[in-house]
Amino acid sequence: MRPMTTRQSTTTTSAALYLSFELGERDWKLAFTIGLGQRPRHRTIRAGQLGVLDQEITRARRRFALAPEALVRSCYEAGRDGFWLHRALLARGIANVVVDASSIEVTRRARRAKSDRLDNAKLNEMLVRYHAGEQRVWHVVRVPSEAECAVCNDASCAYIEKLNRIL
Repeated sequence: MRPMTTRQSTTTTSAALYLSFELGERDWKLAFTIGLGQRPRHRTIRAGQLGVLDQEITRARRRFALAPEALVRSCYEAGRDGFWLHRALLARGIANVVVDASSIEVTRRARRAKSDRLDNAKLNEMLVRYHAGEQRVWHVVRVPSEAECAVCNDASCAYIEKLNRIL
């Protein structure tokens, strides 16, 4: 007789909300889900509108029947926006990872449709896989401390001014 594998069921109180960002200069595209196989909920907000982001997170928790205190896990690709958003998300209690864009898997066999919506759905799926234990799904960027960025004269550390304006 073969041993049977039992699957642990997750209740809505222990479930997490997964959020991925496609960051643009004017708009941010958001994709929310609660797990693999769940079609993402897509929303677009103005860039830098953290109050609106909080409202969208609350709506997504309600839409997926999650508890108001359910854990939110998020990710975005490292890029022009720097790390100010990472710090703002952590300050809001959101577990965030910044991902190296060049490490995201893409199929090379066939022509691939390219859109922010498809990219965001793929990023969201990889976020769920990452938190399910598949650590090699991408490379996580080490976020420098504020002190490290304070001594940086490069324009890439301009997130400090942006953070001060938004928060």
